[in-house]
Amino acid sequence: MADAWVETDGALYRKFSFNDFAEAFAFMTRVAAIAEVQNHHPDWSNSWNTVEISLRSHDKGAITQRDHQLAKAIDEILI
Repeated sequence: MADAWVETDGALYRKFSFNDFAEAFAFMTRVAAIAEVQNHHPDWSNSWNTVEISLRSHDKGAITQRDHQLAKAIDEILI
């Protein structure tokens, strides 16, 4: 897991900043595709060039390996 992810309020959290809305939206589209493949979906928000993501396994009420796997896959988008 990348250092940029932090555990807060029982979830993994990371804030991403991009050059503009188009880049932020493209990133969200890629994350959405990965989330569908993994059948594990983030809680997120977008405001112009910023995307905030929280990962938590709602069925377990905690952070699980699935959250760490999705965080890693999201990080790989940025490489």
